[in-house]
Amino acid sequence: MKRILGQKIGMISSFQKNGKMIPVTIISAEPNVVIEVKTKEKNNYDATKVGYSKVEERKLNKSELGIYKKAKVEPRRYIREFRDVIGYNIGDEIKVSDFSVGDHIDAQAYTKGHGFTGAIKRWNFKCGPKSHGAGFPHRYQGSISFGRGGSQGQRVMKGKKMSGHYGVELVTIANLEIVDIDLENNLILIKGSLPGPKGSLVLISSTKKVKKFDEHIDLVDFSEQKTSSSNEETKVVVEEQVIESEQVVEEVKNNESSNEGEAVVEEKKSEEVQE
Repeated sequence: MKRILGQKIGMISSFQKNGKMIPVTIISAEPNVVIEVKTKEKNNYDATKVGYSKVEERKLNKSELGIYKKAKVEPRRYIREFRDVIGYNIGDEIKVSDFSVGDHIDAQAYTKGHGFTGAIKRWNFKCGPKSHGAGFPHRYQGSISFGRGGSQGQRVMKGKKMSGHYGVELVTIANLEIVDIDLENNLILIKGSLPGPKGSLVLISSTKKVKKFDEHIDLVDFSEQKTSSSNEETKVVVEEQVIESEQVVEEVKNNESSNEGEAVVEEKKSEEVQE
């Protein structure tokens, strides 16, 4: 099981070598430092606790700073515990190099917050009549089917779809594919969209549901195209220079042959004059 914490940067459009365009989400995942290791002998389960995103000490309280001082590592903003992730020691780093292109992962994050919203936006209810004379039921949710007596309940049942807080829900998207990894900048490019706004915290882990993918994603490497195009340009320039040099050589030869002919003619004329 491989896991790493990252930050959502945004989305771009990328192209495969077969010409297809695919949506790609960029995740910035700086090294996660291990601050605690839990074992079955001591804690009854295996886990690795990590810290992510460097932060100044003044922005943490004393209890939070004590965790990092105990582990003798630099303070981090976020702390998460990875269950069933073993093989690390305190002070080790989990990097993007632990993953590889073509791996299938699960991405977990909190969705965007929309605040307090009505039932139409929150639950996709149907709007009321929009013409004049309909009163004001345009965006009302309507009756909740609980009256004052008889067989109807004298309360609102749990789970009733009504207006309320919308968003900020923990969502996991399964079976996403890593299409590219930038080791220099600690970036992971994932096919598809991920929940949450830009800058949100994302947990990337090895997928739990194995699914067969027929098509392998092979992105276009524009750096190779630039080098190939530059090489082609240099070839063209060299060929033009060779052609120009050949033309100059031919012109020199023609001039030499013409000069020789003129010299022969002059010699003949001088001989005739002497006779």
